[in-house]
Amino acid sequence: MNITRQIRSMNIAMDILEIGEKSFSSRVMLGTGKYRNLKEASNAIKLSKCEVVTFAVRRAQTSQKNNNILNILNDSKIWLLPNTAGCQTCDEAIRVAFLGREIVKEIGQVDNNFIKLEVIPDPKYLLPDPIATLKAAEYLCKEGFIVLPYMNADPILAKHLEAVGCAAVMPLGSPIGTNQGLKTLSNIAIIIENAKVPVIVDAGIGTSSDAAKAMELGASGILVNTCVARASSSATMATAINLAVQSGRLAYLSGLANIRDTAQASSPETGISKTK
Repeated sequence: MNITRQIRSMNIAMDILEIGEKSFSSRVMLGTGKYRNLKEASNAIKLSKCEVVTFAVRRAQTSQKNNNILNILNDSKIWLLPNTAGCQTCDEAIRVAFLGREIVKEIGQVDNNFIKLEVIPDPKYLLPDPIATLKAAEYLCKEGFIVLPYMNADPILAKHLEAVGCAAVMPLGSPIGTNQGLKTLSNIAIIIENAKVPVIVDAGIGTSSDAAKAMELGASGILVNTCVARASSSATMATAINLAVQSGRLAYLSGLANIRDTAQASSPETGISKTK
């Protein structure tokens, strides 16, 4: 597909992200953990201009009523993405996925079958289990879920997840919560090159320049949490992320100029008067 020819005159407002049968105008997804309070989380969600917000099903189940993140997410403009954070096995993730689907239906999103699949047995680096993730993804896809699996930046695994029916893939940039940035950039590029579903870069994005770089590479979107929630001003960082994603996407759609090994003069080489 010739991206440059197809979108040369495209307005950013017409650039839609499609996941499953759902369309989004924003390419920012935001996590809801680690904020100092619910008011700060709510403000960050608004300023990021995101349309998809993810929440841990287990956290939603155990939080006290007056401190439950779902209290600020019950908004028809925000699409809820329950996640299976904290699950260490395939079976556990499947059970929590079904619980998550019931939660979002109970608060009004009756057609919401989205699930962010996380299977993480590693307590130190929080790296996802590729085998259990693929197994759980295949089962959940057959059960009618719109599955967005969190995964290592493994191009082969990405194709397997796509093949079993996942609506998107979510490769990590670096381990969760580290703010190390895009340490897996070359693998993410390969995933993007070969994917026929959206690629959402998730985990490790530490600042707005990381988000812009992911989008310039051709990512369909990004999911961030720690870099916003733990910034001294989460509101300011949420705004920065929104602008960076838009900027990076526009740069990608522009058809980036080729990188060269040698210098090339910016001034035209014709029509220049000759000096003796």
